[in-house]
Amino acid sequence: MPRINLEGSSSIITGGASGIGEASARQLASLGSHVVIADLNEDKGAAVAKELGGLFVKCDVTSEEDGAAAVAAASEMGPLRALVNSAGIGMAARTVDRNNDPMAQSTFDLVIRINLLGSFNMLRQSAAAMAKTDPLDDDGQRGAIVNMASVAAFDGQIGQAAYSASKGGIVGMTLPIARDLSAIGVRVNTVAPGLIDTPIYGEGEQSDQFKAHLGSSVLFPKRLGFGEELAFMVIELITNPYMNAQTIRVDGGIRMPPK
Repeated sequence: MPRINLEGSSSIITGGASGIGEASARQLASLGSHVVIADLNEDKGAAVAKELGGLFVKCDVTSEEDGAAAVAAASEMGPLRALVNSAGIGMAARTVDRNNDPMAQSTFDLVIRINLLGSFNMLRQSAAAMAKTDPLDDDGQRGAIVNMASVAAFDGQIGQAAYSASKGGIVGMTLPIARDLSAIGVRVNTVAPGLIDTPIYGEGEQSDQFKAHLGSSVLFPKRLGFGEELAFMVIELITNPYMNAQTIRVDGGIRMPPK
């Protein structure tokens, strides 16, 4: 059984302007897929899309209209075969802070809205477009979706209630959505990254020292992961036709302490 052939297909990568999303877009493009970089960062997103011969679509993943625009743009370039849900935010806040004040409800709501509701919005619209494509093989394969969770879904630290809840929701919806979409030949999997070296940590000597400190808690190798390494797993989940309904930790074996 050969791997899924992405040549001439289209793919949507949310958060594709940087980090894991950008790394995934690069690997998808190398396999012959026409990539849509769906991101809010116009400068970086447009630059990545141009380099890869794809398209940039400014996209708020929580917007039904923006999601539809990204799906339409992809479908014009080729049959939509892959969605990588990589857009997300993190906002640390204790449920009750040191002054005994409660977390702002708006903080919790925003993280859930972007990370969880935004992922579902892009997923449902992309899956509907995949359903309209011709099957790739005798099994009826039409496409694959990879969601981005986090080890915080399992090992959430102090101050990560909102983030962990959002990523736990992504883990929780993986199996039922895979079951839903089995009827149309679309597979759904989730990657749960550990500590990944992305622009969120900044640059310079102080940043390097901080990242080295974080990396020392990883089982092996004792460093932060690279976006490219996460993208290897994303591509495996898209191109391996028997991978379905899984949540896979890609974390160097780390188990996060309380803080």
